Amino acid sequence: MFGKHFYHQRTRRAVAMFGRLFNDIYVIRKDSTGQIHSQMKVPLSYATRDKTLVRINEQADLVEGQRVAIKLPRMSFEITGVAYDAARALQKVNQYGKSGTANTKRTKIKQYVPYIMNFQLNVFAKTQDDALQVVEQIIPYFSPQYTLTLKPFDDYTDIKEDVPVTLTGVTFSDDYEGAMETRRTIIYTMDFEMKVNFYGPLNEGDIIRKTTLKLDTKTASIADSDVATITITPSPVNVSPDSDYGFTITTDYYNDSA
Repeated sequence: MFGKHFYHQRTRRAVAMFGRLFNDIYVIRKDSTGQIHSQMKVPLSYATRDKTLVRINEQADLVEGQRVAIKLPRMSFEITGVAYDAARALQKVNQYGKSGTANTKRTKIKQYVPYIMNFQLNVFAKTQDDALQVVEQIIPYFSPQYTLTLKPFDDYTDIKEDVPVTLTGVTFSDDYEGAMETRRTIIYTMDFEMKVNFYGPLNEGDIIRKTTLKLDTKTASIADSDVATITITPSPVNVSPDSDYGFTITTDYYNDSA
């Protein structure tokens, strides 16, 4: 119905950008003397909490452990919702302008549509110390907001926008009441909101290079009066839309005897 294909990869980039925030978190384990005996980078994947728990619990018992269980700690995240953000809505007539494929063309980008994208980050660990190390490497950066800067269009790298990411809550669960032979899993769940802007297609059209204005000073008491025609063109005529230029104004006066 809308008739034009476009794809700015806004959701895909939002997911990649959110995941990149947490892809360099480490857990360090020390011995009784305080010396580091192991360091592990915490794996991060895009997956739902339930699916990750199923994979963790799969063959996790000590009786029939024929396959190696997933190592902990690890993290997973997912999109949990997308909602329109009326508080950030601007006038629909606003638009961005960029040079087109020729001097006589200009690309126009209409005003973005604001949305809030909800993410959930889950931290899985088998000990409290591992889980708390991960959580404490995340929370201090959100007070409760952390702002990212991105380029929404590949072809227009000079256009940038700020993307706030807000930590809205942290919850905790521990299945310590399970059987002794069952693997323990500690889960910290953090909820985030990311303010994402969605753009429509890029439209290219002709630019105005000449304006003509006619002025008529005729009044009811004057039969014959002067009429002026004002013509305005850029100088030089073939100037680029984004260059510095002046205007040539030509005024023609004549007598209207009508």
